[in-house]
Amino acid sequence: MKAPDDCLARNEWICGAYLSTRRQVLSDAVLQHLELTSLAVLIALVLALPLAVLARRWRLAAGPVLALTTVLYTIPSLAMFSLLLPVYGLSAALVVAGLVLYSLTLLVRNILAGLKAVPEETREAARGMGYGPVRLLLTVELPLALPAAMAGLRIAAVSAVSLVTVGAIVGFGGLGNLIYSGMNTYFKAQVLTASVLCVLIAVAADLLLLGVQWLLTPWTRAARS
Repeated sequence: MKAPDDCLARNEWICGAYLSTRRQVLSDAVLQHLELTSLAVLIALVLALPLAVLARRWRLAAGPVLALTTVLYTIPSLAMFSLLLPVYGLSAALVVAGLVLYSLTLLVRNILAGLKAVPEETREAARGMGYGPVRLLLTVELPLALPAAMAGLRIAAVSAVSLVTVGAIVGFGGLGNLIYSGMNTYFKAQVLTASVLCVLIAVAADLLLLGVQWLLTPWTRAARS
């Protein structure tokens, strides 16, 4: 019986047969990658917003908040997962928790920068119109800080897409699982395909958030025109 002579048998980097025969494996990996990324960035955003507001309202809190998030960002990913391992075990929660901590630095800094950039005369005008602290924050400060916040969100999302792959060390790395196993077996098509999909997800996430920013900040378009 003649041995198969296709791109899989020849272990080529670009292989259509790999795409057709591993479709379910690839879709499952992409879905896990998206779930881990989106969940981590969403949780980080929920945590970063009050931290940035706290740092803006109370100057004494700004130093500790920025210092803590910066220190977290300097921890290597493997070390971060190892430190969190006793708490979360070998689970998807371990990967999500690590990504949340990394995303906090990017989000807190950008949201805080956006809040600080709001002109003081704008705040004074709003207070003169009877705006309280909460109404001022929700209807004046946060909308004006949105461009800077969205820039941080875009960077955090793209970084999270990349860092999810490290979760392969605990079996929850999305496409990183395929990259890791493919490198161990020198399965060229799997490594290249999973890597390209990671890049496409990162680009798509950035473009999607850029579109959201475009929709939410019509005044920036008016200013450019």
